[in-house]
Amino acid sequence: MENTAEFICAFCGEGNPTFIDVSVGLKQCYVEDCQVCCNPNILYISIDEETLEAEIHTDCES
Repeated sequence: MENTAEFICAFCGEGNPTFIDVSVGLKQCYVEDCQVCCNPNILYISIDEETLEAEIHTDCES
């Protein structure tokens, strides 16, 4: 099952939509490029088990 969420780019501060595959697990970490500035962001994703809402924190990949 996929959910749509938004992350804020750690480089430029712009919002980016992303798809999250809930079947992978409730805690996820992967790299996704910003759609605005093209820099790679590390996404740390926590998914609420009951509501399936995602909370995303980002960091710069260096």
